[in-house]
Amino acid sequence: MEYLDIWGFPSESMNQYWFQSLAADALVVAHLAFILFVVAGGLLAFRWPKVIWLHLPALLWGVFIELNNWVCPLTPIEQELRRMAGDGGYQGGFIDHYLVPVIYPSGLTPETQFALGLAVLSINGLIYGWWIKTKLGGRES
Repeated sequence: MEYLDIWGFPSESMNQYWFQSLAADALVVAHLAFILFVVAGGLLAFRWPKVIWLHLPALLWGVFIELNNWVCPLTPIEQELRRMAGDGGYQGGFIDHYLVPVIYPSGLTPETQFALGLAVLSINGLIYGWWIKTKLGGRES
């Protein structure tokens, strides 16, 4: 595949593929950041209490997706960008493709996905319980 024009400069089609590949990579980074925010964003409330108003909807969305065995809407967008960039894309969801091979090499089953959703809910229940105890603990009468 030659992507240089007659003067040896990158052609427009190469620039297009490069941009789509870069956009897909940026989406993966944003997706991972969102997942980390869903799992541990409650910890930010200790420093910035107003972040709770961003974290709670994100937490509910993430848990809802996991408990219902759905694919996050970012996943098909990333896959399409990869296909447009000339990559083959991949099958399955973001977690299944990027995280499960590290955590659960055999693959993501609905039962495992449900357990992950409950784990995220439990972790955040502990974080918010700790946060509430800390905030209320300072109010001695």
